[in-house]
Amino acid sequence: MAEQFCDIGGGITLCYERFGEESDPPMLLIMGLATQMIGWPDEFCAQLAERGFQVIRFDNRDIGRSTHMSGRPPTPGELISRRIDPVLYTLTDMASDTAGLMGELGIVPAHVVGTSMGGMIAQTLAAQRPDTVRSLVSIMSNTGNRWKGQPAFGIHRYLLRRAPDDREGYIEYTTRLFEAIGSRGLPFDRDRVRDMLARSYDRGRDPAGPGRQLGAVIASGDRTAELGTIQAPTLVIHGSNDRLVARSGGVATARAIPGARLMIVEGMGHDLPEAAWPQLVDAIAAHAHAADQARSGAPLSAS
Repeated sequence: MAEQFCDIGGGITLCYERFGEESDPPMLLIMGLATQMIGWPDEFCAQLAERGFQVIRFDNRDIGRSTHMSGRPPTPGELISRRIDPVLYTLTDMASDTAGLMGELGIVPAHVVGTSMGGMIAQTLAAQRPDTVRSLVSIMSNTGNRWKGQPAFGIHRYLLRRAPDDREGYIEYTTRLFEAIGSRGLPFDRDRVRDMLARSYDRGRDPAGPGRQLGAVIASGDRTAELGTIQAPTLVIHGSNDRLVARSGGVATARAIPGARLMIVEGMGHDLPEAAWPQLVDAIAAHAHAADQARSGAPLSAS
């Protein structure tokens, strides 16, 4: 496992890592807002690889070691009013980035798993480029409908406030954010979170990047109608105690995508707690294997 870089054209280079055997079916993991690819824990990726997948995680544009864009991020007023001017890029552009990476790595079609904003990117990819997606898993995400999947009271202040610039201040502030939105019904591993944030800070931090990403989400609007065109086998996973994207966001996503199955993880918030990994890995792997069996015409196994 080593970081690599892929020029996908259009002035965008994405940083990525592989786990598992390249001969295995590819599974692409798309991370969420303001979070680097290492938000997918190494052990989580390894467990998916052990289930027979070539697992690829990557930094979206404007985060980590991938290309950072130029341009002013939206102001708090623009984010609240949902009037983004100018629109620098949208979820469609981020889905195009993802498709470009897949094409350059030769992993089309792939099983695509996205969390939070990554789930929105994965949904957009499945809707707009159906030939690239073997199966879709959307985790703790939503449809863009402003009345579904909204943050709990008190969370907005974290979204609209900038983290401190110094290393320790950034780590402590963002740890508190993870505590606020994370799982309350499952153990919270503060040391693991702090380690991930320290590594993220050291890999490279752009204070304006998350704002531009959030602007892309808001500028993309309500995607409910588009989700109705998705043909890929879809599993929607949501935590029962998600305070950043309320459970209604997952319910709306499953209702919008034809044939989608909804799985609620009791006690999970807006994070990937280690206590939930067995359930998550089992569900993701089983969904992907079933999609491959259906694609090949082979009978489904009893498992």
